[in-house]
Amino acid sequence: MTGLSHFDDRGQAHMVDVSGKPVTDRVAVAAGAVRMTAETLALITEGRAKKGDVLSVARLAGIMAAKKTADLIPLCHPLPITRVALKLTADPALPGVRIEATVKTSGQTGVEMEALTAVSVAALTVYDMVKAVEKSMVIEGIRLILKDGGKSGRYEAE
Repeated sequence: MTGLSHFDDRGQAHMVDVSGKPVTDRVAVAAGAVRMTAETLALITEGRAKKGDVLSVARLAGIMAAKKTADLIPLCHPLPITRVALKLTADPALPGVRIEATVKTSGQTGVEMEALTAVSVAALTVYDMVKAVEKSMVIEGIRLILKDGGKSGRYEAE
């Protein structure tokens, strides 16, 4: 199982031991989108969604999700997150909502999963809040776009 750190030499899943790694500043940025009709996007941007302020609620859901990542993903370490920021932007050209999450920590392992979880849950929350008017929305393109810090250094998506 060379190269897969979540498997031991017998191929069994385990939590990686990071106790010997130095504490470093780390950051991860993830992005994704919820594609919908222009009419549904107008409902969101004009504040007419029956469940309330869609973008504010989705932002809070994403922040909460980042902080709960270790409870959701079995082999993730609980981390002392120092910053979670979510940017939800209405994009009429999509049409839909673009989501970007930035997560920071000073720790022994990175926050990529926290950023990806934040985007995923924020997207699911957007879907949940307006699914009564459009069930055909598509959550798409969730990916890591930046990671910095730690042994592997910097990664930037093309």
